[in-house]
Formats: sequence, C-alpha cells, structure tokens
Amino acid sequence: MRDFRIWNQKRPQKSHFEVGQARNRLSTRAQGLHKSPHRAWDNRGTESTFLPCSICDIRKEKRFCPAVHGRICPQCCGEQREVTLDCPSDCTYLRQAREHEKLRSLEGLDPAELFPSVEIGDQFLYEHEHLLMGLSFVLAKSVNSDRTLRDCDLLAALGALAKSYETLVNAGLHYEAPLQNPAQQAIVTELQTMVKEFREAELKHTGYSRLRDSDALQALVFLLRMGFTRTSGRPKARGFADFVVSQFPNSEGVVTNAEEKSRIIVP
Repeated sequence: MRDFRIWNQKRPQKSHFEVGQARNRLSTRAQGLHKSPHRAWDNRGTESTFLPCSICDIRKEKRFCPAVHGRICPQCCGEQREVTLDCPSDCTYLRQAREHEKLRSLEGLDPAELFPSVEIGDQFLYEHEHLLMGLSFVLAKSVNSDRTLRDCDLLAALGALAKSYETLVNAGLHYEAPLQNPAQQAIVTELQTMVKEFREAELKHTGYSRLRDSDALQALVFLLRMGFTRTSGRPKARGFADFVVSQFPNSEGVVTNAEEKSRIIVP
C-alpha cells in the first residue's frame, strides 16, 4: 500500500481538458470513425502526415464526396465516378466533368441498338416537334418521380418500345419486348399513354389523327440515339436523365401549351 501511494503521488496529473480530449478519442474509435493519419516523406526526407482517401486509403484526400459522405482523392473520384459511386446530380465535381466531356460517339455502339433502318430527317423533327417534346417530358417526369432511375433505364425503355413499333410497322404485329425491370416497364407504359393521348388530342381538334405508327417509331429512335450521345455509358450514369429533366425546369404537369418552343437539341 505504501509503494502504491508513492507511485500515485509521482504520477503526472492531467488537466480536465486533456481528460476530455482522451475521452473523445476513445469515443471516436469505438464508433469506427477514427482515421489514422498516414506518413509521407518528400525528396528532402522531410516527414509529413495526411489523412488518406476514404476509398483507396492510400492517396491523400482532397475533395468531399457526397456519395460516400467522406473525403476522397481526385484519382478515385475520376475512376469511380458513376461506376461504383452513385453520384448525386448536384455534385460539383460531376458537373465539372460533364462540362468538359464531349458528346458520345455512336460509332462504337452495337448498330442493332440504334435501329439503323430508321431514317430521321430534319423535316420530321420540324413537323413532329411537339410529339418529341411530349415524349421527352414523360422521361423527365419519370426521373423526377423516381430519382433512382439511371440512363440505362431510360434507354432500355425507349429501345423496348421502339422495337415494338418497328415490329408493328414492318410486320403489322403487336409485339411487346419483355422487360424484367418494373421501373423500366413503368416508363414504357407512360410513353405508350402519351402517344395515345397525343392521338386523342389530334382527333379532338382536327377530327382525325395524323400520327402514324412509323412517326412514333421515328420519334422514339431519335430520343434513343440522342440518349446514347448524352450518357457516359458508365453503369450508374445519369447524364441523359439529368439532361431531359433540365429541359423542363418549371413543368409540374402535362405539357399543354402547343406554342411552347421545343427544347429538344439535335445531337
């Protein structure tokens, strides 16, 4: 007991501030949030410390990533963007990357996906401006109602419905391309409804409907080809989805103003 009292008297006493800091460190480690700094040496042999990237845990973190709610290095940001990272549309670095990206070329894609037999001229785009705008609005509405939708979902829906119309135009048969994804099927249903309502509106105002099945096919293929140029092709890309949403910034309901200028941009 005597030896213990002597040892305790010689033991340095910590201030309340130091005790509080120690408790905070222990609490952080217990929650699994503590990140130990890494050491590095420059050419002169000077040692420095830095916090590592939350993804690779090797390189220095330099930017905040909202997808992982942590800080990552620029290399991981560039390599994993829209690949393993589900980047939100308002991410600053995602927007900067898109500003410097060129439109994707269609040459490297499977020709079968682009319906090469369907020809689309400038005259068609001029005469069916409102049909294109209506179909685009359906895509934008779908994205706004389900923020988990990606470019691949929109392209799959457009491709499936275009295939159905191609079979109808060429063979006169009603064929529905199978889609296992409920979200993609929902987009197809909305697009079909829009075409039906477009014909009904024409019938109501003019007494007959001028919209042919071949016109619907051309409109769908045009949007499909444009979508391929607007997406990066990455698994979680949303470039095309964000693009169609940006064309209707103030739209809350169905487009009813026939005189509204089309925002469709020809790729």
